[in-house]
This record gives sequence, structure tokens and C-alpha cells, in this order.
Amino acid sequence: MTRNEIEKKILNIMKDEFEIENPGLDDDLREVHSFDSIDAIELLREIEILLDSELTQNEKKQAMDIRTISQVCDYVELMAQNRSN
Repeated sequence: MTRNEIEKKILNIMKDEFEIENPGLDDDLREVHSFDSIDAIELLREIEILLDSELTQNEKKQAMDIRTISQVCDYVELMAQNRSN
């Protein structure tokens, strides 16, 4: 997956699953969109579906500091690269 493809898929997830329309890539999800811990768990599940692979506990811990959609895309890109190696 290219970065552009990842970004489009994440934006679609935000729209379809969380009803967040046209977010800024650097918006703080918690502050701007009231994203909470339950939303974060649901997002991780959507990322697993996107990657067609279950995330390890360590990989889930790496996601704990994610605040923006840009960071979500960075994370997905890294997880995809790890799986292709």
C-alpha cells in the first residue's frame, strides 16, 4: 500500500466508523473530534482488518501515543512494512 492509499483508507474509516467528516490530518483526535479510548480500540480493530493481520500486544502499545490522522497513517505504513518483510 502506498502512503496515499493508506491515507484514503484511514479517512474512509474515520468517516464511515466514527462519523468524522473531512478531518485535518494534524487535528488532535481527542481534542477536536472527542475521540476516546473506546474509539481507539475500534480504530485498532479497523487497522487489523485493513492489514488483514492481527496486531501484537507490543504493536498495540506502540499506538498509545497516536493523536492525529497523520500519525495513524504513519503507524499503518510501519505495520504494513513490518508484515511485508
